[in-house]
Amino acid sequence: MISEQQVTNRLVDYGERLWQAPEKGLRDGPTDNEAANRLLNDIENHPHAFVLACIMDQQVKYQRAWLIPYHFQKELGDFSMQTLNQQSEGEIRRIMGEGPKKLHRFTDNMSKYFYEAVARIRGEYEGDASRIWANRPPSATVIYRFLEFDGVGPKIASMATNILARELKVEFSDYYSIDVSADVHVRRVFRRLGLTPEHATVEQVIFRARSLHPEFPGVMDIAAWEIGKGSCYPREPLCDDCMMADVCPRLL
Repeated sequence: MISEQQVTNRLVDYGERLWQAPEKGLRDGPTDNEAANRLLNDIENHPHAFVLACIMDQQVKYQRAWLIPYHFQKELGDFSMQTLNQQSEGEIRRIMGEGPKKLHRFTDNMSKYFYEAVARIRGEYEGDASRIWANRPPSATVIYRFLEFDGVGPKIASMATNILARELKVEFSDYYSIDVSADVHVRRVFRRLGLTPEHATVEQVIFRARSLHPEFPGVMDIAAWEIGKGSCYPREPLCDDCMMADVCPRLL
């Protein structure tokens, strides 16, 4: 009989393999535009692009949200903090909302969050967003700093911190405050693997991950997300293609 610990270990092992990968950069794009991806990965010169993309990543598909900094770069001619600081909230709303397709589903809210994030980076971090994660801070400190941005909740804050550590190789002094970002894919995978009950809340999934792997609960996030997105579909899951097939209680 497969134990809960075996299931947990499989998710953790996959997350740790990604963690140890030498490549520095956002996996799978995260867009299909090479220029946009270069901007998002450039945390040395444009760390604010990463921060702003994370803030935009809500209530739309992530590929659409992460393209927003690039759209601004094209419209404004560059994406320096100097240029962004010169834009009024009205101008940001114009860029966000003009054209045959709006940049975001909720342009008014996102324009406000974008404008206020630029102001916060300017005022709190002297125009350098990389100060949010500089000098190996505790993971809780980085999450708290993301939570100070308008429109950012625990899910986005933990996601941003996790990506910084896992994919952009930013070092923190610890990782135990980085939770799973319990979106629909992660919740479904946790449920089907028997780690949470049928109607578990987001909070239950988060605290379950903490109890299963307290030193770094978020290490299981990307494994669960990729399984949910790539094979563990809501209907007609591709169980034969799933890395968890031999430990999944649904198949035993």
